[in-house]
Amino acid sequence: MTATTVLTARALLLDMDGTLVNSDAVVERVWRRWAERHGLDGDEVMKVVHGRQGHASMAVLLPHRPMEHNHADNARMLAEETADMDGVVPVPGAPAFLAALRGLPHALVTSADVALSSARMAAAGLPLPDVRVTAESVGASKPDPEGFLKGAAELGVDPADCVVFEDSGAGIQAGRAAGMRVVGIGPRAGFHGPDVLVRDLTQVRVEAGPDGEIRLYVDQAL
Repeated sequence: MTATTVLTARALLLDMDGTLVNSDAVVERVWRRWAERHGLDGDEVMKVVHGRQGHASMAVLLPHRPMEHNHADNARMLAEETADMDGVVPVPGAPAFLAALRGLPHALVTSADVALSSARMAAAGLPLPDVRVTAESVGASKPDPEGFLKGAAELGVDPADCVVFEDSGAGIQAGRAAGMRVVGIGPRAGFHGPDVLVRDLTQVRVEAGPDGEIRLYVDQAL
């Protein structure tokens, strides 16, 4: 059985990795190599890295290492990830979902930088939203709400009128801290209490409502 939840919003703020794009294969390869170089358990590292900027993940995993080392390491890893598109595919339903958002207020809010987000969206065959908040745009990584608040501001929409789409604990925490409702995508999201949870974007339907309102019909399994 399924139940349909209806959400209304003035704008949608979309994470990329795990939400629109499945890049898990690359993330696993790159971060498990990093874990091995630093003598860390790969499984424990993978519990931390989703949703955050790389340097912020490193700060959690290596708390005593100087941040300048983390930033330098992060730059190298971003280059590695940008060069590796093997296995990058759209999350089911993402092409139709983004097509339904044409002409409606929405933004990409990602912890990836411009180069990586552009490369992954292209590899997945997805169009880039006109409004994008990337790693270069913010001073603090998710779970800080800065990125989502900036996305709302650029769209000219009150945070309370935004709905966030996220897959990671850090992202869901950031959306909540921004005062926004959160649709959780995929199994990772289920551990972090989103307002509604779906397997993928095939379970979300978008309609333009009156006066610029966006209506979301979210099918949840019971």
